[in-house]
Amino acid sequence: MGLSLLGTRGNMTDLALPEIIADVEQLEELLSRPTAAVVEALSRIEGDILVLGVAGKMGPTLARMARRASDAAGGRRRIIGVSRFSHAEVRRRLESQGIEAIQGDLLDPDFLDCLPQAPNVISMTAMKFGATGREPATWAVNTHLPALVCRKFHRSRLLVFSTGNVYGTVPVGSGGSRETDPPDPRGEYAMSCLGRERLIEYFSQTLGVPAVLIRLNYAVEMRYGVLVDLAQKVYGGQTVDLTMGYFNTIWQGEANARALCALPDASSPPLILNVTGPECLKVRDVCRQFAERMGKSVHFSGVEAGDALLSNADEAQRRYGPIHISSDQMIGWIAHWVTHRGPTLGKPTRFQVRDGKF
Repeated sequence: MGLSLLGTRGNMTDLALPEIIADVEQLEELLSRPTAAVVEALSRIEGDILVLGVAGKMGPTLARMARRASDAAGGRRRIIGVSRFSHAEVRRRLESQGIEAIQGDLLDPDFLDCLPQAPNVISMTAMKFGATGREPATWAVNTHLPALVCRKFHRSRLLVFSTGNVYGTVPVGSGGSRETDPPDPRGEYAMSCLGRERLIEYFSQTLGVPAVLIRLNYAVEMRYGVLVDLAQKVYGGQTVDLTMGYFNTIWQGEANARALCALPDASSPPLILNVTGPECLKVRDVCRQFAERMGKSVHFSGVEAGDALLSNADEAQRRYGPIHISSDQMIGWIAHWVTHRGPTLGKPTRFQVRDGKF
C-alpha cells in the first residue's frame, strides 16, 4: 500500500495506491515517499539541505521526503529545518524523522546571520492568508526576506517557492500561463510574490547564485487545498460560487517530488518552473463528483467566467515525467476523508478570489 520507488525520471512503472487514506500517519508517509527520480536527483548534488519556513503546509513532508531520498541515495547529508515552530509538535515530529530543527524568526537579522551555511537552500517562507490589512508584513515576508536570504546564502544553490498568482487570469481555453508569459499580478499578495521573484533574479544575476523559482498552484492533500474546500462545501450543503469556475491542482507529494527533482537544475539566471497538474478542472463537475460520492446534493450560484488562474506545466512534465496521482484519485480520497471527519488545517485556499485580496 503506497507508492513504489520503481522507474526513472519520475516515471513510476509500478504504482500501488491505497483505496482510502485512513489517518494522518498514513497520509504523511505517502506525501513524503520519494520516487526514484527524487533519489536520483539528490544523488547528483552534494551537501546539506536547509529548508527555510519548514513548518508550513508543505514543509514537513518535503523535508521528510528529502531525508528519505538522501538516505536511499546512500550519502551522508543533514536535512535542517528552520521555522518559528509555533506548534511544538511539528518540531518534535521532524526531529523524530531525522531532521534537525532550528527555531527562530527569519526576519531577525541576528538570527539569520547565525544560521549554518548549506550548499542547498529551499525557501518556503510566504504570507498569503490575511495579507489584506497586513500589507507591510506581507511585503516584508514575501519580498524583503528573500533579499536577505540571497545575501546570506549567496554561495548556495537556492530553490524558492513562488506562486502561479503572479500570472493573473487567462482565458479558459488558452491552456494556461507558461513560464515565458509576462506576469500580470493582481492585488498586493501577487505583487509581493512577483517582488520576491525579481529580487531572486537580481541576486542570481549579480552574484551568480544558481536558483529555481517554483510557481505552484495549487497543492492539495487531505487536510487542505481547493479540492478540500469544495468537498467541505458540498458535504456541508453550502452553495458553491461558480464565478472562478476552473482551476489546476496537484497532489502535494507530487509537488514535493517536482521541487526536489528541480534542485540540481538551479541556474543563473534562475530556472522558472510551473508546478501543477495537467488538467483544467471545472468546479461544477468536481462538485458533482463529490456530491455523488458523498450521497449529497449540490447547490450553485453564479456563472463561470471565461478566464481563471491557470498554469501550463508542460515544461515540468518534459523535464521530470508525467503526474501519476489523478484528479479522480484525489477526489475519491478526499470524499472519504471529509465524510469520515478526518482532521483539516482550517486554512481555506480562497482560490475563488478574483481581485487578489486574500
